[in-house]
Amino acid sequence: MKLYLASGNLNKKREMSEIFPELEVVVPKDEGIDFNHEETGCTFYENSLIKAKALFDIVGCPVVADDSGICVDALGGAPGIYSSRYGGPSFMHGRPDGAKTSQADQNRMLIGQLNEALSSGTETPSNGRDGLYPNGPRSARYICAMVLYMGPGRLYVCQETMEGTIVERPEDQRGENGFGYDPLFYLPKYGKTSAEISPDEKNAISHRGKAARLLQKIANEVLSLS
Repeated sequence: MKLYLASGNLNKKREMSEIFPELEVVVPKDEGIDFNHEETGCTFYENSLIKAKALFDIVGCPVVADDSGICVDALGGAPGIYSSRYGGPSFMHGRPDGAKTSQADQNRMLIGQLNEALSSGTETPSNGRDGLYPNGPRSARYICAMVLYMGPGRLYVCQETMEGTIVERPEDQRGENGFGYDPLFYLPKYGKTSAEISPDEKNAISHRGKAARLLQKIANEVLSLS
């Protein structure tokens, strides 16, 4: 059975295929569908729902969509929903859009912005814990909101996180297994970055893996996969 994934990100397709091995995970490009829907939501959930509904209107079949990003506590949760378009400190004040910025530059700028905030005392804690950071001043988390959309008024939502910290210097980034911000996202429990752990380890603990497994339990019932 096909499960449409409202994304053009082949790394996400690979991860979802590993999590849903009993399904044929299909992205729009696989079937020649031109799909590049604008994300206008204010939360991860809103963006995932926008994408899911847009693709459902085209294919008329169950669609999974996710929106995810990295949230740094000392930066007030930035870059958050703007992770893929992050363009450094100036972007967080409105300009410029970093959509065409390389991932390596985005990673470098995020580390630099965090270092500047911590050294200048301008950090803005986002976790609502009176300035206490769960993993120290460099604490951060990945967040993933995932939607299974089956038609108007029929949808299921899961949101999960993966906790970690941001490495101190660009040269501290390590690993080849991940993508995006994974090389700078350090997992204290493992003593490795998210890009250093194996795909199986990552799927077991990642924000997307945990959200997908919760959604899979629902899918097993509503899509009769069990």
